[in-house]
Amino acid sequence: MLIPLRPGELQRLIPAVATGNQFRVSLGTPQEVLQRLMVAAIGGVITLLISQSQMSSRWGPFWLVTGVVFLLYVLWGPILQAGQRNATLRRYPAAALFEGEVSDVITRERIENRHEQADSRGRLELVENRRTWMLLELEDEEGYLGRVAFPMDKKHQSIRRGSLIRCLVLSERKDFSKIGALSDAWLPGLKMWVGEYPFLLRPAFEELCQLRINRR
Repeated sequence: MLIPLRPGELQRLIPAVATGNQFRVSLGTPQEVLQRLMVAAIGGVITLLISQSQMSSRWGPFWLVTGVVFLLYVLWGPILQAGQRNATLRRYPAAALFEGEVSDVITRERIENRHEQADSRGRLELVENRRTWMLLELEDEEGYLGRVAFPMDKKHQSIRRGSLIRCLVLSERKDFSKIGALSDAWLPGLKMWVGEYPFLLRPAFEELCQLRINRR
């Protein structure tokens, strides 16, 4: 079942500015956080040193501001990244609430990253870090809709075929004849959210489902 959103509802559900949840996800792995810290420290120190030597010139304030921007990269980097991800769904001209069921549950191993390290004999070997992902196939009375994929956790083992599921459907077409994207999803029977990235303002989405689906 698809229920088209009214004007302004998509923007209320997916904010332009990063939420706390989105910021935490966009921070990334400890390695990515460390990389941002290094960029912030190196860039900040260099530009602040330049600003000190240029204080008597008209470029002094510019370099000072640039140095502060670099030092705050650890904060604004994830915020900017989250805003860009939000914009990928906010740009769609058509959005609708979807209510259907999980038609299939699939697990797959994905390679997170590769790196070389020396073995006990000093020879380099390729090491792959793998993670199990869960893929949920979604359908309603009209047939197959799409797939939601996310890193699997222990709590996800309770998800079964036939579980009720709700999410946002985005399309370039008003008739939704071609699906462009799906948001993260809510399984009300399990009181569980799933998805690779938390696009939706979750309390607002649950409230909208109460108003637009449960009262039909």
